[in-house]
Amino acid sequence: MGLLLRRGFARTRQWFSVGGRVKAVDSDVTDQIQPARRSSQAVAGQLSVAIYFHDFSPGGVERQCLVLARELIERGIDVTIVVHQARGELIPLLPQGVPVVNLDGRRTLQDVLRLRRYLLDRRPGVFMANVDHNNIAASMAHALAGSATRLVICQHNPLSSGYHATVNWKHRVVPWFYAALSRYIDHAVAVSEGIADELVNQARLPATKVSTICNAVIGDDFAALADEPVQHPWLAGRDRPVFVTAGRLVEMKDQRTMLRAFALHLQAHPARLIILGTGPMLDELQALTASLGIAEHVDFAGFVRNPLPYMRAADAFVLSSRSEGFGNVLVEAMGCGTPVISTDCPYGPSDILGQGRYGILVPMQDPEALAPAFSRIFQEADRWPKEALRARAAAFSYQACADAYWRLFQSLAQSPVERHRPDTTAPRPRVDEVASGTVE
Repeated sequence: MGLLLRRGFARTRQWFSVGGRVKAVDSDVTDQIQPARRSSQAVAGQLSVAIYFHDFSPGGVERQCLVLARELIERGIDVTIVVHQARGELIPLLPQGVPVVNLDGRRTLQDVLRLRRYLLDRRPGVFMANVDHNNIAASMAHALAGSATRLVICQHNPLSSGYHATVNWKHRVVPWFYAALSRYIDHAVAVSEGIADELVNQARLPATKVSTICNAVIGDDFAALADEPVQHPWLAGRDRPVFVTAGRLVEMKDQRTMLRAFALHLQAHPARLIILGTGPMLDELQALTASLGIAEHVDFAGFVRNPLPYMRAADAFVLSSRSEGFGNVLVEAMGCGTPVISTDCPYGPSDILGQGRYGILVPMQDPEALAPAFSRIFQEADRWPKEALRARAAAFSYQACADAYWRLFQSLAQSPVERHRPDTTAPRPRVDEVASGTVE
């Protein structure tokens, strides 16, 4: 495989030195980005971890990476951030003093040779890549470098055809690349059990090298953020239930089904729906509310910096997705003590809601199945007391997530490097085994 990769890169091979160079982003935030240093400058015996993702755009994966970086630093790990491009609104959230390597590429696959040079030059103990194409680029670079660095890829979205039917066709070849590069992947982390199963069954990764670590959602400042005042007239003094949903207005979130179900609910019950988020389907969804005759009962509130006060003030939270890597918004709503309704989509909601123990799960893309849940959530209110919902959400805390990664990284750093194709028939560790530190 290494020979094939070398032949594939032969015509375009150029050696890029990322060194300590970091491209300036904006004059007012450049001083927040620190140049990378050699891992040898870390305290003797200190584990060094590089976390690689696309950029600092305000997305869920990017926030997860920055949260993890901060938590690992607090646990004594030497952390470096590696990005395809050092740009985006989340730069101010960088942990103080963390070094950043800006690969400054125009396409993700351009990162391969620059990552190869980085691995040879910096030699981090663990290199953690995030999201499909970054995972592939890191795996290729690792194959070319032949370094002793342990490579961990993190899969945040499903590999299934149901998910990829709604995204760029290039994502559909991801499982093939994972299978072809599997011997250079030391461990794969999935954010839900369903995605972990896909990594084994579709990407053919060895089961013993795949585990589940759920997203970090509940931080120390969660309660304070949830208690911030909410600015919406429907949530002040209300004469009817108010439902809230949050997410990008895109095909995968399937707000069409939610609106059709809500229209059915309104035939017998007065209610209102606040939709938080923006996206390319805004005009279409607004037109749908008009055609359904429910426009006066639905408010497209757009992007809000902090959705937690809306979730706290809502009577219930609704998610109608066709696919979720995890479903952070469900945990956030539960952390606010708000009951939740969700489609039973692959893969996070069922894990989060304990197969229906902590909320209502309904079939996907079925307005007739979703509509009764708008009433049922109140009829069965005693099933989801606020205290139980908050306790469940606490299982997805920053601390629990970071502790699981810390144990995984320590285990990898202490185990011998394998570059042969391991046994793919052995059972993989489950999420509770990862959390307890029994992964080998």
